[in-house]
Amino acid sequence: MRIGPTAARPVSWLFGRVYVRDPGCPLCAPCTQGAASPQRRKQEALNARLDPRNPLVFDTRELGRRPGALKRVSRSVPAPQDLGIEVIGVPEGAALELDLRLESVMEGVLVTGTARAPLTGECVRCLEPLERELEADFQEMFSYPDADDRSRPADTGDDAEDDEEDMLFLEADLFDLEPVLRDAVVLSLPLQPVCQEDCPGLCSECGARLADDPDHHHDAVDIRWAALQELAGSDQDGEKDNAPRANGDDSQEK
Repeated sequence: MRIGPTAARPVSWLFGRVYVRDPGCPLCAPCTQGAASPQRRKQEALNARLDPRNPLVFDTRELGRRPGALKRVSRSVPAPQDLGIEVIGVPEGAALELDLRLESVMEGVLVTGTARAPLTGECVRCLEPLERELEADFQEMFSYPDADDRSRPADTGDDAEDDEEDMLFLEADLFDLEPVLRDAVVLSLPLQPVCQEDCPGLCSECGARLADDPDHHHDAVDIRWAALQELAGSDQDGEKDNAPRANGDDSQEK
């Protein structure tokens, strides 16, 4: 017998009692989401529709799911936003040259490619702007959503679950290259970019760029004598101030 709307909700059996899990409840939702099967994750990936007009979305229909079929694609696309790290990256909208090789395999489409783009950033030593050229290689498998899992190696444990979560899927024969591209670009960037290998950096005393003035230096002062030097300087200033007064007194006496 059906009683109310809760009859259609998923239930779980724990310690001899039946518990109703409500997906709308903040306490029940984590349990419901954590129990998602690989098949459900595939379906969730399909629900996120891809826009074929996106320049980083590619069509694989010409391969026709024929293992061994190949397709080469060359495309120039505008670089997406925030493609890089804090000190160096690809400017948004810059020309990003892609050379891809799409290969149909049993599980999906194997994408191998190279990305080339200009880089802009700043030297971590002297903070001067710099420009570089980027070349990043990548390879990624985009699996068919309905691929037979039995054709894959049988793994057990947490590693197998992590591998399933990291898998990328085709959607209506389309795939989005942006997440793969971001990973490849970031891994190819220098973590400490410099304008030149022997950049001397900035003066630690005044912040001057040492490459502009190789002879730049400051006289080292022993802190133990600094107070005496300041006292001597104040005495000299006092003598200079008193000198005009003495001359004035002499003229008045005359």
